[in-house]
Amino acid sequence: MSRIVAGSVGGRSIAVPAKGTRPTSDRVREAIFSRLEHLGVLDGACVLDLYAGSGALGLEAASRGATAVTLVDSARAATDVARRNVTALGLAGVRVVTATAERHAAGLGPAGLDLVFLDPPYDLGEEALAAVLEPLAAPGVLADGAVVVVERSTRTPEPSWPAGLERFARKDYGETVVYYAEPSAPPGPGPDPRSDSVGA
Repeated sequence: MSRIVAGSVGGRSIAVPAKGTRPTSDRVREAIFSRLEHLGVLDGACVLDLYAGSGALGLEAASRGATAVTLVDSARAATDVARRNVTALGLAGVRVVTATAERHAAGLGPAGLDLVFLDPPYDLGEEALAAVLEPLAAPGVLADGAVVVVERSTRTPEPSWPAGLERFARKDYGETVVYYAEPSAPPGPGPDPRSDSVGA
């Protein structure tokens, strides 16, 4: 079991698939959402949670004010658990899709997403991850001010960011590293106000 950290259903437990997923720890999830709340991207957000597993990240976003959340996983066992979690928590605006992350991302079109989570298996190859990131950089897929959150192992390389998407922060938590990216802005004076130094 895991739990929702905060928000309208904070403290509620959620089920996790018996095997085949690697749930984000409560500590890392709390740190991620602390940053996202600071950035002001959660309230009323349109959220996509790829490699969703139990749906913990997307459900946390819904608990904290996101109004449209899509949970995507290729494993039927995972999406069955995610659907049960959505029903048990009674969160509106959350839908669950059984599909590969690459296929779902490729079909997005001008979705205007405010927040995207990618928490793939640590053994997912860099080319496969790049194939999922690429369509997110297409015009209109991400809203202005959107944030893309990628969770990886510290033993894997930094993702290959496609043109139109750039990393503005990295945080390390033990063997987990979290990257934060945003739509690329035209070159201009001054530093990116979101950026910070690499580190824990």
